[in-house]
Amino acid sequence: MPHQKFLELIKVGKTFRTGGKKPAEILANIDLDIAKGEFVAIIGHSGCGKSTLLSMMAGLEDATEGSICLREHEITGPGPERAVVFQHHSLLPWRTVLGNVMLAVDAVFTREPKAERRARAEKWIEKVGLKEHMWKYPHEISGGMKQRAGIARALSMEPEVLLLDEPFGALDALTRAQLQDEVLRLHAENGLTVFMVTHDIDEAIYCSDRIVMMNVGPRAQIGQILTVPFARPRERISLMESAAFAKVRAACVRFLYDQKWRSAAVVPPVTAPPAPIEVGSAVAPAMAG
Repeated sequence: MPHQKFLELIKVGKTFRTGGKKPAEILANIDLDIAKGEFVAIIGHSGCGKSTLLSMMAGLEDATEGSICLREHEITGPGPERAVVFQHHSLLPWRTVLGNVMLAVDAVFTREPKAERRARAEKWIEKVGLKEHMWKYPHEISGGMKQRAGIARALSMEPEVLLLDEPFGALDALTRAQLQDEVLRLHAENGLTVFMVTHDIDEAIYCSDRIVMMNVGPRAQIGQILTVPFARPRERISLMESAAFAKVRAACVRFLYDQKWRSAAVVPPVTAPPAPIEVGSAVAPAMAG
């Protein structure tokens, strides 16, 4: 029996058309296969279409060209099997943490009794460490707690795919690190497939299995795909202090630096998926130093 593909982007392009202006070609010829349970990060300079690509995967934007498929069914709109966490938590200020998470649960599990829906919401609130704060309103909790509530709300739908759009970008370094570890724990425990937009190279390396690096626009395309060679679970300090981590980081910086100085000319169409960058075999955390 042939293996069923999980999440596919097939020759995807996006053009924004506005009245009286020349169409803006944002993305072109994006080919990418994401396996079930994989954690993929995407990096690139501002304006290269990273968030636009995520919005199309979420079904919030339509692809102008090509198609995006989940389990070989084309994505044509939002669905509970794909949950999104944005940089801004988007919590309703007049609802408690529990009330905000219940919104998602009530929308997806409409046939379940109220007590079961309540139990679902409380389970995910506890998983992100907010059990003692579930009766608080957004203005009564910190920025990190708000993002935790947003993650709980997304995961309470029990999605197959978690889409993260710079979810920790507005947080301080310590809170950011704590939430990265929280997402990695949830990813491992629940077999989530994760696609994350980030500007932080260290975050991309620490969290992901592969890093998709975008060329500059217009008509931005995938420039390179880097395979992250570190086994899970990962220990932050020893990993980030290792020579192996520095090697992966240098490959990302080199790519982005090269893109910065490229001309603004349209990049020629890609006729085949770019070859992945291999920077070494899997390294266990204990060996990383």
